[in-house]
Amino acid sequence: MWTRYELKDRAKVAFRANYLYCVLMSLIIMLLTGGLASGSGVRINYDVDDQGRVSGLWNAWESLSSGARFGIIAGLAGAAGLGIVISFMISIFLRNPAMVGCRRFFFLNTYAPAQLNEIGYSFSGDRYRNIVKTMFRVDLSILLWSLLFVIPGIVKNYSYLMVPYIMAEDPNVDSVRAMQISEDMMRGNKWAAFVLELSFIGWHLLSVLTLGLLEIFWVMPYINATQAELYRVLRDRYQQSVQASF
Repeated sequence: MWTRYELKDRAKVAFRANYLYCVLMSLIIMLLTGGLASGSGVRINYDVDDQGRVSGLWNAWESLSSGARFGIIAGLAGAAGLGIVISFMISIFLRNPAMVGCRRFFFLNTYAPAQLNEIGYSFSGDRYRNIVKTMFRVDLSILLWSLLFVIPGIVKNYSYLMVPYIMAEDPNVDSVRAMQISEDMMRGNKWAAFVLELSFIGWHLLSVLTLGLLEIFWVMPYINATQAELYRVLRDRYQQSVQASF
């Protein structure tokens, strides 16, 4: 059985050997996942009346006809719906393939210093189409399980944790097969993987004291390198079990 101490020690060696690129790739991952999202800094001044309503906006709303109010509500709903659709499409066709490229970078970095151009690995012909299809199926499966209750969704998320790495190593593997391999690899390892993630909480808290700088320049590259080491261990053991079955 692997230990988190073993994975972390190996991750630090690989991370330090390619420090700058690991930091840059981790920064890209944070941007893709919204880890650096913050407010725009725009401040709106308004007054609130005795009933808790925003007085200026309420007066303007009261002055509108019912048709104008319906038009505004419909327009806002349409804009919100369009925003959701655009965000969904970006996630499917851009974010997911880019994340597979990022995972490929950290996996290759477990063997030797990898290059930043690995982020574009997924964006090529049949490779791209299969990765998009596979990652969409993963996201959809996790979403549907999450609709049951939160816990089943979390369990499925860990079951498919290795899919991006599997696709990063072999982008031609069938999507159903990739999901099944990930489930096989994570069987008996989901709780340990969860504890591995929890073991970085102290680093996250310490990052707060540095206004997030430690998160960028150490914590996230460290975590990404450790997750790649986890995939490498589980991959090797899975391959050994498959070979032993023949």
